[in-house]
Amino acid sequence: MEKRNYTTTSGGKSINLEINNMAQQANGSLIAKMGETTILVTTTAGSNDRFELDYFPLSVDYEEKFYAAGKIYGSRFVRREGRASENAVLVGRLIDRTLRPLFNGHLRREVQIIVTCLSLDEENDPDILGILGASAALSISNIPWGGPVAAVRIGYTSEGEFIVNPAFSERDSLILDMVVSGNRNKVNMLEGGAKECSEEIIGRGMEIAQEEINKLIDFQEELIKAEAKPKLILPLAELPLEKSAVIKNFLNDKLESAIFNYDGNRRLNHEQLKTIEDNLYTHLIEEEKWSSDDLKLVDIYIEEEINNLVHRKAIEEEKRPDGRSLTEIRPIEISLDILPRAHGSALFMRGETHVLSVITLGAPGDELTIQGMEITGTKKFIHHYNFPPYCSGETGPMRGPGRREIGHGALAEKGVFPMIPTTENFPYTIRAVSEVLSSNGSTSMASTCATSLALMAAGVPIKELVGGVACGMMSDSTGKYKLLTDIQGPEDHHGDMDFKVSGTRNGVNAIQMDVKVDGVSVEILKEAFANSHRARLEVLEKMYQVISEPRKELSPLAPRIYTLHINPEVIGSLIGPGGKNINQIIKETETTIDIEEDGTVYVTAVDKDGADKAILMINNSTKSYSEGDIVEGKVSQIKDFGAIVDLDANHDGLLHISEMAPWHVNNVTDVVKIGDAVKVRVKKVENGKLSLSMKEFNTMPEPANNGSAPSSYTPRPHRDFGGSGSRPPRRNY
Repeated sequence: MEKRNYTTTSGGKSINLEINNMAQQANGSLIAKMGETTILVTTTAGSNDRFELDYFPLSVDYEEKFYAAGKIYGSRFVRREGRASENAVLVGRLIDRTLRPLFNGHLRREVQIIVTCLSLDEENDPDILGILGASAALSISNIPWGGPVAAVRIGYTSEGEFIVNPAFSERDSLILDMVVSGNRNKVNMLEGGAKECSEEIIGRGMEIAQEEINKLIDFQEELIKAEAKPKLILPLAELPLEKSAVIKNFLNDKLESAIFNYDGNRRLNHEQLKTIEDNLYTHLIEEEKWSSDDLKLVDIYIEEEINNLVHRKAIEEEKRPDGRSLTEIRPIEISLDILPRAHGSALFMRGETHVLSVITLGAPGDELTIQGMEITGTKKFIHHYNFPPYCSGETGPMRGPGRREIGHGALAEKGVFPMIPTTENFPYTIRAVSEVLSSNGSTSMASTCATSLALMAAGVPIKELVGGVACGMMSDSTGKYKLLTDIQGPEDHHGDMDFKVSGTRNGVNAIQMDVKVDGVSVEILKEAFANSHRARLEVLEKMYQVISEPRKELSPLAPRIYTLHINPEVIGSLIGPGGKNINQIIKETETTIDIEEDGTVYVTAVDKDGADKAILMINNSTKSYSEGDIVEGKVSQIKDFGAIVDLDANHDGLLHISEMAPWHVNNVTDVVKIGDAVKVRVKKVENGKLSLSMKEFNTMPEPANNGSAPSSYTPRPHRDFGGSGSRPPRRNY
């Protein structure tokens, strides 16, 4: 096998790119390594140009292989990887958002980039390596592309230190965990989570990241000089200049009245644009006599003319489609308790973007189990985001969440999660669902706002409300730019940047940024952070006017969780053989019971009487007895030498015949019978076995004929749980 290795360092860690012929049928491929984390990156172009499409057909896939982490997952019948996990989708989006802006949007050749994780250590995340590897593989391939790019992860600790590419073990305790991608001196993708981190710290983190990115660009340029193939010259979806001029002239005085005449109804604007487009097609067919092949490209040029108009108006006149100033936020309306049966609900409306968030509270055992290549464990706070076709005035199939829904849901979850109380303070599993009812930009940030409002309405003791705003940018080839606050549909679609920041009054919790240009400077991003900060405080002020603190009481429809603590050594007794005892308690009380290894027991019930009964049964099942304890029990068995007394569902003891009365007892049945309730004292505890006595509590008079034993009477040997006799079988309920 051919091998050529290129090595550099980033954040003190060695990175190796190996060029080999393992995947030699691909247009470009390589192996990338950081520590023992190893990925294979392949870049492949199709053989045909698909001019029937109105977009560049690029696909980026990140493949998790469980063998990379030495794990065997799947169902017991299908031991193989299934559909992409949520983490794999998010990593794929991370790579896609970095690479896509550097392709020519007029390409129609299918391009597929596959990043496959072959080996995963417990220190290095393959997502950063995937971006670097994909950039290098594209750069040395013959596929035309505007790279290279690179990425680093920036961490910030509570001690005030920045870490470049922190290890897995370091990331949970970080105040800031942010991925920064870009080319030389520009950032084109941000993704991060934080714990109320200041914008100043994030700005310094971006500066450190840019320095590291520039070094990785230098490294790739050396690789490109040695390994790059000549680039393919691919046809583009373009019209001759004279034909594009026809479209431009026809649209010149028509688009502005449709786009900048916004009256609060986006659908009407769409209808106006549709009328203009129909008239243009009629003109091109009847008067210009265009061919069907040329007509296929008309939509591209309509989009470009709208794009140019929106840019020009923003940069030269600071004019936006709906008439707002550049920093103005759309009107906000908030309603709580929309759904009568939900545990909590809130409707957040910002302009035409309307999101309903619904909270459901469940038992600790309702938490989500995650079983993946990188992440295994459980989640007690889950946020899901739904974007049905009707919310944008369209029709379409309902096929479950796609990559976009997963990404937006994860971003809102990341923003709210730092405010979620600990299990010790609030043991519930929390599921939040954001339903986008109407979309005109920034639905993920509206979901963040709606979710935090719904959590407070549900009585979840979150620390602060979380608000979010999406900002954008319009720029031109001369370097002029304008930043926009609270972007909506046309500004999102035609703008150069989508910059989302969510957080509290105290700092930032989540960041996501991507661009349609080759990148933006750190200085511009700092300015965008400042605008976002002002806007977030304005949004939060309106939210706090509606609800300022979590409600003191949960919804009457929400289950109640009661917490007990038992000795971990008696967990087995509570569960019982094969779960018999705990299942019996659950069945009789109609509750849910979750037991932790440290002895914490959670009883979840809608009915308080059921919870009280379950708690009593748990206490009885886990009760321990000491010598001298006075207890009551019920006689369950009669033996020649005594009686077995059940003290509770899991404990019984031997009441020996000699301990039944202060006088000599000839027959056990002279004193007790099966079913009798008796009061006894624990005489001895040995190896978990109890010996009982009721002498002091027996008020029966001594029988008149209770004299000496007849000559035929032979005393039976004394047997208790510490003697040589066998113990009667334990009875569990």
